[in-house]
Amino acid sequence: MDLQGLCRLILLSALFSVVCHPSSVTAGDIIHDDDLAPKKPRCENDFVLVKVQTWVNGIEDAEFVGVGARFGTTIVSKEKNANQRRLVLSDPRDFVVLQRIRFLANDVIMVDRGHCKFTTKANNAQAAHASAVLVINNQKELYKMVCEPDETDLDIHIPTVMLPQDAGASLEKMLTSNLTVFVQLYSPKRPLVDIAEVFLWLMAVSTILCASYWSAWSARETAIERDKLLKDALDEIPDSRPVGSGGIVEISTTSAILFVVVASCLLVMLYKLMSYWFVELLVVLFCIGGVEGLQTCLVALLSRWFKRTGESYIKVPFFGAVSYLTLAVSPICITFAVVWAVYRNVSFAWVGQDILGIALIITVLQIVHVPNLKVGTILLSCAFLYDIFWVFVSKELFHESVMIVVARGDKSGEDGIPMLLKIPRMFDPWGGYSIIGFGDILLPGLLIAFSLRYDWLTNKTLRSGYFLWAIVTYGLGLLITYAALNLMDGQGQPALLYVVPFTLGSFLTLGRKRGDLRVLWTRGVPDTPCPHIRLEHQYSDELNSEN
Repeated sequence: MDLQGLCRLILLSALFSVVCHPSSVTAGDIIHDDDLAPKKPRCENDFVLVKVQTWVNGIEDAEFVGVGARFGTTIVSKEKNANQRRLVLSDPRDFVVLQRIRFLANDVIMVDRGHCKFTTKANNAQAAHASAVLVINNQKELYKMVCEPDETDLDIHIPTVMLPQDAGASLEKMLTSNLTVFVQLYSPKRPLVDIAEVFLWLMAVSTILCASYWSAWSARETAIERDKLLKDALDEIPDSRPVGSGGIVEISTTSAILFVVVASCLLVMLYKLMSYWFVELLVVLFCIGGVEGLQTCLVALLSRWFKRTGESYIKVPFFGAVSYLTLAVSPICITFAVVWAVYRNVSFAWVGQDILGIALIITVLQIVHVPNLKVGTILLSCAFLYDIFWVFVSKELFHESVMIVVARGDKSGEDGIPMLLKIPRMFDPWGGYSIIGFGDILLPGLLIAFSLRYDWLTNKTLRSGYFLWAIVTYGLGLLITYAALNLMDGQGQPALLYVVPFTLGSFLTLGRKRGDLRVLWTRGVPDTPCPHIRLEHQYSDELNSEN
């Protein structure tokens, strides 16, 4: 393998190890249920995100997002049912003691968090005939407002919403500038299904379809070429296993087990070191991998029409022999990746990210192979446990879901790491993106591509083979992932939790029922006699008959 191929393999293997992230929505969860937060009669609301739309001197202005309290009336969900109310500052600012009732009825009072109970602020505001309370936190994060265990004065009939410190500073600046500020509070619900999830599902399934057919076609071409060589070379008797094609890397049992350890270490490193500069480094690595993937896909596609150019090579320093077609395509791929990196924060940059990501996934599935069902089972089982641990169990150790924090880029000030496919949620009032990690496509894709290679090498039809069942069950598992995502109000879900049992379970069950499980588990390829051995036996029989 030349230096270019080695660099490609190392890069794609490294990216493959760090891309196992959950399907999730980056806009944040609308409804938060916290079992640690105490509930009691008249203090049992869910923690819901609340939109606070402002109007300054009659002109629509900034919109802020807060969180509703455990107590008080619930926030209306429809914007048309939410009334515009004038916003005023409290006196005193923390509203510990109600000095005088100077507020007009139905005003919204803005108070500082201070040190008194949240229910005290709400009761004082209600006594002042306010329609709602905006509590400004003393930090940039939001805080869940709950009731104390011994509180009894909970007859509160107005909503209370907490806003982060920066939102409070903006509102205070408006009010102290003698501007008339009106606010509107509402908590819209997400649609049951967003069209973005449909497109993301189609994108994931189509990517695996393309990669699987390319991988199976390459394997069949290699097998045909191998048979031709064996028939023309009677002086050697090779092993009956197929000869692997150049550049193909087969995952071993050991590497499948080590995947969990390596991926977990890299995930913790991402979690601990997540910052602006670290995301920039990941963007550079993603661009390099994306360029390599896009170049590989384009060269393979264009070589069908420009075969002569694709087969003509020139020696390039450091890279070795490179085809003229690769030289022509490379500048286009590099320019595409650089333009995306520079403008990745614009609204339509997700298109470029998805193109680079899909090309990278297809290339990895073309280079990395699962040799048999045993390795595939170990790899997916380890990934299954990995996904569950870092999405759910990590909350007990780190007080937050490590994988979701990394996927969203909560600690980096960015929109998350680029190793994701994402589509903006088109009909979601909260906006954000539906995302799926590369690992949720790559890992099942390895098994699905293996199934199609096996079907083609054994001359099975689509109905009698394993590929159709594998791709259908993968699609079904992904659909259930999105169903769980919506039923749980956008809380991040590990896709492999649903995909692995469907895909791997159906493969194992079908293989056992058809009697192919032994071959699938150990060899992974059909047990076909070598053409060379058949010719040797035929030649020996002819000699014996002459004697």
